[in-house]
Amino acid sequence: MTRYYFDIRDGQDLYPDEEGLDLADQKAAEIEAARALGDLAKDLPPLDERQHMAIEVRTMSGPIFQAAFVFEIARLKQ
Repeated sequence: MTRYYFDIRDGQDLYPDEEGLDLADQKAAEIEAARALGDLAKDLPPLDERQHMAIEVRTMSGPIFQAAFVFEIARLKQ
């Protein structure tokens, strides 16, 4: 098991994960990051000015990957 840390990047602000989670592998960390992003997104106010949020995943060895979402409304021609 490897301990993965899920730091939240909200625009220019970074909120480091101090505890982390012990997970079997990177795939499990990717799934956890995707679930966490979904939870963060559903708790945002509608039409929030925020356009980008990410979870930066790392181990004690350093950064591994970033999972992100971009919120955008694109109006289609009618």
